[in-house]
Amino acid sequence: MTIRIATEDDFLEVWGLLQPVFQKGDSYPHPPEMTEEEAFHLWMEVPIATYVAIQDHKPIGTYYIKANQIGLGNHVCNSGYVVSPEARGLGLGRMLCEHSKAQAKALGFLAMQFNFVVSTNTIAVNLWQSCGFSIVGTLPKAFRHLEKGLVDAYVMYHWLE
Repeated sequence: MTIRIATEDDFLEVWGLLQPVFQKGDSYPHPPEMTEEEAFHLWMEVPIATYVAIQDHKPIGTYYIKANQIGLGNHVCNSGYVVSPEARGLGLGRMLCEHSKAQAKALGFLAMQFNFVVSTNTIAVNLWQSCGFSIVGTLPKAFRHLEKGLVDAYVMYHWLE
């Protein structure tokens, strides 16, 4: 398995990873009906860099890095991650997170902040904590979970230096 910069040619398969996650409505605030074009803009054009994990010539995971704020807050980055259902439980999320931390440092960021980690997504919360992130805030009932209704979201932070 390799992790590399994503290209426009990768996006059709990346969209195949993103769309079911967005449609499920349990981990990302993106609208379930988000279009491929909207997702391309948010996942490929807005970030500073987008990466794919490739196995057997096929993307099995992806993440992006972007500045979390403009100007005086631009030393903190933000990232989003998606792993294919077939690759879950194999440590790919951790590999993507560790790769993203190294890339963030190489890009000059000093910290990473996840603005909106859904509290009921315990696998992600536990993974991010094991990768050095701390919950620094709770946003009460900030996420409209499609199955569970209103649930909390966490702000998670990790100083990279």
